[in-house]
Amino acid sequence: MAEFAAPQRSDLRGKVILVDFWTYTCVNWRRTLPYIRAWAKKYRNQGLVVIGVHTPEFDFEKDPDNVRQSAKEMGIDYPVAVDSRRRIWDAFNNEYWPALYIVDVQGRIRHHQFGEGNYGDSERIIQQLLAEAGNTGVTRGLVSVDPRGLEVAADWMDQRSPETYVGYGHAQNFASPGGAVWGVRSTYAAPDRLKLNEWALLGNWTVEMEPAVLDEAEGRILYRFHARDLNLVMRPGTSGSSVRIRVTIDGQPPGVAHGTAVDEMGYGTVSEPRTYQLIRQPLPIMDRNFEIEFLDPGVKVFDFTFG
Repeated sequence: MAEFAAPQRSDLRGKVILVDFWTYTCVNWRRTLPYIRAWAKKYRNQGLVVIGVHTPEFDFEKDPDNVRQSAKEMGIDYPVAVDSRRRIWDAFNNEYWPALYIVDVQGRIRHHQFGEGNYGDSERIIQQLLAEAGNTGVTRGLVSVDPRGLEVAADWMDQRSPETYVGYGHAQNFASPGGAVWGVRSTYAAPDRLKLNEWALLGNWTVEMEPAVLDEAEGRILYRFHARDLNLVMRPGTSGSSVRIRVTIDGQPPGVAHGTAVDEMGYGTVSEPRTYQLIRQPLPIMDRNFEIEFLDPGVKVFDFTFG
């Protein structure tokens, strides 16, 4: 797509527009957010308008209340379009989370960035287009960010585990003996040994298109991974409910390797649909056996991501 037809509104005339495609459980987008927030704040009074386009991946991300709550928690104070039918996504012929498009005052896309990184290049384009628009007081230099939790940049040198979906729509590397039975309540066991990036279910689960749903308490998931961070997209079975969890790494409580969603003993709670950071381990990074036990039934587990 060559052009963006800017809305005919006075508050957008003469503005440079940054369009940011996101979905709130995407950790790759989450790691770009500190820069988007910083640019929105720095250049707001110099002619930049940031517009977020929330295009969901999972069904629960279509709920406007979930999007609204997540945006509030993440400190997003710029406008967000809820694109649950992917109309804006399709208009841009977009294929990625994250994706940003920078549009000049003539409505032309002058720069795009798919995926993480190249923040300096994107900010320099913002500065260039603001100057071209006649803004003589454009602040030079690049923003400095202080990311925390899920927003910390990935350790790409040590990341050897890929995003892994749990539902049968995109599942891979599933290692429970006998394989998965799609859409039917079944009992699963662990293999004798997991190879790197293999995972397994234990207990009574129903593997659906997007999530695996735990039918009885004390079900578990095992994953042999290699990365600094291990995250898991999960939600409780029903709104307002919660599921207690316990995480181990190489059979032991995570201690200093615990993520923000669990304590040093590995205990935490799944209380809302979101991405839960379960492991952030210190150096050295090596192959590890991760296990999560669900002490209550009903949890829905969607997607492993790493960083």
